[in-house]
Amino acid sequence: MTRTRGPAAVAGTGRRARVWRLGAVVAIVAAMVLAGSGCTVIPVTGPLNVNETGSSDPLSKPFQRMIAISPQKSWGPEQTIRGLQAAMAAYADDPTVLPQYLTPEARAKWNASGPVTVIEDGFEVAPPAPRDETGPVQKITLKGRWVAGIKEDDSYVPTAGPWSFTFELVKVEGGGYRVKDLPNGLLLTNADVTRAYRATNLYYLNGNTGNRLVVDRVRLRLKPTETYAQTILQRLLKTPTAALQGAVTTSFPSGTKIVSIRSDERVVINLSGPIDLLDLSTEASLKAQIRYSLNKNEIAKGRVIEIQVDGEPYSIDQPNSDDQWLDDGSDTAYYVSKGAVHYMGKDGPAAAVPGPAGQPREGYSDFALSKDGQLIAAKTSTGISVAGVTQNGRWQEVIQGTKLTAPTWHRDGSLWTYDQRNAVLLRYDPTSGRGPERVAAPKLAGLDVTRLRIARDGVRVAVMTGENTVQIGALTGEAAGTMLGNFQLLTTTEVGNKILDVAWSDDEHLLVLVDSKAGQILNEINVGDGEVVGVPLKDRLESVAALDDRVLAAATADQRTKILELNQDRQTWTVKIESDASSPLLPLG
Repeated sequence: MTRTRGPAAVAGTGRRARVWRLGAVVAIVAAMVLAGSGCTVIPVTGPLNVNETGSSDPLSKPFQRMIAISPQKSWGPEQTIRGLQAAMAAYADDPTVLPQYLTPEARAKWNASGPVTVIEDGFEVAPPAPRDETGPVQKITLKGRWVAGIKEDDSYVPTAGPWSFTFELVKVEGGGYRVKDLPNGLLLTNADVTRAYRATNLYYLNGNTGNRLVVDRVRLRLKPTETYAQTILQRLLKTPTAALQGAVTTSFPSGTKIVSIRSDERVVINLSGPIDLLDLSTEASLKAQIRYSLNKNEIAKGRVIEIQVDGEPYSIDQPNSDDQWLDDGSDTAYYVSKGAVHYMGKDGPAAAVPGPAGQPREGYSDFALSKDGQLIAAKTSTGISVAGVTQNGRWQEVIQGTKLTAPTWHRDGSLWTYDQRNAVLLRYDPTSGRGPERVAAPKLAGLDVTRLRIARDGVRVAVMTGENTVQIGALTGEAAGTMLGNFQLLTTTEVGNKILDVAWSDDEHLLVLVDSKAGQILNEINVGDGEVVGVPLKDRLESVAALDDRVLAAATADQRTKILELNQDRQTWTVKIESDASSPLLPLG
């Protein structure tokens, strides 16, 4: 599989990162490991690859600390700008150096707490024009290629294209230059981010049910003054990123603080704050948020976690405890043959499902299965119908409309679609005894919505518009106040290409099948940071379905349709059903 970091495009091309720094602007120090932090101070003298030094602390991640030096009297404008960028890279480790590159006026206005701009490593510093070299203010332009931005909520947003900024420098008495003005935030290279930041998964609670965790992916700066575990939990106490605002909640009351974290035979986390010691439901969800936010980032795995409040025992979480917090329902696979839904066995076809859904029938398409696999929805020429997977089940039209998107189930048992003719989002609850209800989605007004897919976490929603664009939104609010919003662009294709299908593989990843001018492309995209992994294809695919590591696809070859499954090597496919099989299905997603 081809893995890329950057905008979610239709093709994944690898990029080999280079660490490139002007030797004159970095102090050359002996490599040493800082106790308890997993941090290595490294000499960086020219084009070289930097290898991380490991740490034995189970609460930390290894990283390198870079030491920048103050501006020198002998430096010209170009060296000063390179030194400034190096000081930005080292700012979190030593905030005293960077202000020395600024004039007093610039120093008074500049603030580090802005967005982080990430550019490719090999940037260019353009010298001033000859006519400007003798003036009181010299203009130096730094040019590079944009990689991403890290927002103030720690979300990582890939982007692409040229980036440049012109700095104004003034000569100081005695030699050297100072920067006259600097935008808030930091300018880092991709190598800087790789060195000092970690992609981190935080876990919050589904805002509607409270019994399902929802992942929020951020980029966290590793700190020499605290362990990675402390960094994770300190960030977990804050609000989620903008993508999940209003869609998730937390078990931690406002005012909760991390007093200490230590590790011996077990990991002991001491909290303080207004935690209700008698609320058992809060205790269970708080443990789950901590456990998964640490373990999913390879911290404290396999260890007992003891939680204290003000130094007194509060709760103990055993490793490999109940996995209900990430429950996705049934993992049974299905497929469609001649209009009938069939079970898919481990090695091939199995029996048709009981009831009308298992009987051949024309005019039914876009089948979807509920969380427990007990209800099947299908699209017809007049609307969307639902049937129970029982011998006594029958098809019943529950949503009327001639221009509806394919149905998609929510984990709460409701069925959703978008009415393209009336431009409204519809939700049908089989247990309510009522017809479909409208759900607010103001940001979709005027867009050509062609597909909806609700993730298994019950919060995120993939929305395809036209043939070329996929956005990720979130269901916010509760009950009658539910709304689909928080949209963020995930991927777009060139004109002439066409997105054929999308499917959730897990809470973080969406499979996107694209028909391009050069052939078909199947990408798995991390919706949290845009990382793209390309899946090799041999046959032409018609549709995909996935659940965690299992990926199924319908393929056509020699005028036959068959079902393929992606092998564990993530490089090759195995034929599971040879012919007369289409539309693989998995519950939800």
